[in-house]
Amino acid sequence: MKQRTSLPCFLLAAGRGERMRPLTDNLPKPLLTIQNKSLLAWHLETLANAGIKKVVINHAWLGHKIEESLGAGNQFGLQIQYSPEETALETAGGIVKALPLLQADDYFLVINGDVFCPNLPIDQILEEVSRIRNQASPVLAHLLMVPNPVQHPNGDFYLQGNRVSTQEGSNSEKLTFSGIGIYHKDLFQNLDIDSPAKLAPLLRAAMEQNKVSGEKYLGSWHDVGTPQRLQELNAAYE
Repeated sequence: MKQRTSLPCFLLAAGRGERMRPLTDNLPKPLLTIQNKSLLAWHLETLANAGIKKVVINHAWLGHKIEESLGAGNQFGLQIQYSPEETALETAGGIVKALPLLQADDYFLVINGDVFCPNLPIDQILEEVSRIRNQASPVLAHLLMVPNPVQHPNGDFYLQGNRVSTQEGSNSEKLTFSGIGIYHKDLFQNLDIDSPAKLAPLLRAAMEQNKVSGEKYLGSWHDVGTPQRLQELNAAYE
């Protein structure tokens, strides 16, 4: 086991998973399995192997099943806390509600619970946190960007060098946000707790201030958005 790190991590698991119905009628989407291991369990094993020790998971739809499945995290060698939401608060709203549990001094890692990224390079992400902290003008967010998948051909943001922008620039490339990012707690300082809030507007505002960096990730990454994609992934990793 690697040396433990205090960087807190937040797993987003409160979505209803409408596109995954009927699979999600009786099970939270992040508990769907690839090779008999839930999407959340894949993330948690990766985090534990990288030395992360503290994880917070939010939930709404059938959230009790997530707590029953994962418990306090002992099976992973982690400390898991939960941030329940009566109704899903969207990404930024969920983060704001969980901030008191995360107790981040500055930065924390956030991963969408419904992406499959079996070889996520957490070590490199932790190194990036150190680099960001030492910058003269630290950013508010650092995003992992991926090549645009078939179901999202137009991408989300432009990556030029290590800066992410809403505007196309010379030699920039429009990529898809992976749902994996490092955020500074100050990005969320103007949001009210227990109020739904989307993440994209916050990111766009920070991009306008040149406060968002990023990198292109070419490793295995999948948005598990439909039953067909889940079936294909199970077959591919058999």
